[in-house]
Amino acid sequence: MCCTHSFEDRKPATVPAEKLDLEAVQGMKFFDPHVHMTSRTTDDYQAMADSGIVALIEPAFWLGQPRTGIDSFRDYYSSLIGWERFRSSQFGIKHYCTIGLNSREANNEKLAEEVMELLPLFIYKEGVVGIGEIGFDDQTAAEEKYYRAQLELAKESGLPVQIHTPHRDKKKGTQRSMDIAIEHGLDPYKVIVDHNNEETVKEVLDKGFWAAFTIYPFTKMGNERMVEVAKQYGPERIMINSAADWGISDPLAVPKTAALMKIKGIGDEAIKLITYSNAIKAFAQSGQIDEKDFVNSASVDQSQKFEGNTVLRGGQQPRTNKSSIIIS
Repeated sequence: MCCTHSFEDRKPATVPAEKLDLEAVQGMKFFDPHVHMTSRTTDDYQAMADSGIVALIEPAFWLGQPRTGIDSFRDYYSSLIGWERFRSSQFGIKHYCTIGLNSREANNEKLAEEVMELLPLFIYKEGVVGIGEIGFDDQTAAEEKYYRAQLELAKESGLPVQIHTPHRDKKKGTQRSMDIAIEHGLDPYKVIVDHNNEETVKEVLDKGFWAAFTIYPFTKMGNERMVEVAKQYGPERIMINSAADWGISDPLAVPKTAALMKIKGIGDEAIKLITYSNAIKAFAQSGQIDEKDFVNSASVDQSQKFEGNTVLRGGQQPRTNKSSIIIS
């Protein structure tokens, strides 16, 4: 059961959002358990590394337009365990992923059937730490059918589940997602329920699931609201992510929220749990995460290649002084 925690009594500061920087959490390490790096630039990777993000999880998700054939899924899943993992490593960030059929494309049942046959070829690959992100969008019968099928796949593989809760009628969709997971015999402790808000968090925690929060501009959960959630519920089984994608989003949402938590009087240990340790504990149940792999990572060599490609262009050399206004 969830309970309310109290933090040490500090006088909170009021900091305008536009003035917030990362000095308050300089030296801290962060783990972003939901970020769509396929949609981001190499500059985003550099900024994330500079801000203390040492590892991330990239869930399979909606392209922005419907995929029309099974080979597009095959290539996309291949990129998550191939090129994108390599690209992340070139900035010193350990890349993991979750693999699944997203809820929107579950409504194309003919294609969904083909994807279900494809998934077992990918979910056992190195660095795949869960089935996700799966769940509901419009809460249709087809979405439920393939959500249930993927829960069974998670049971067979022993992998954690990363649930996408719907943007519309979120409370009903979240309750339904949890009820179905329990019906299929999944241990709530192996299920990460994502995109929570103030309306859903208590029930998610009370039922024993992990509660993830997406810090996303103008929608989902802002970081000032997240601070209040953290103060009310404490750090147990709570994590935050950026879910940064091709929309208006911020790949530095995790360290920025950590900084705001620090400024608002939340203790370092609680911040570490919410922005780092809890994600590791939840997804390490896959057997694929070893903290030593990214805490003591070797120096980056950007001359390395993947399938003959690098993150460099032509005679380009790695930028060693990103703060310089001169691009040479």
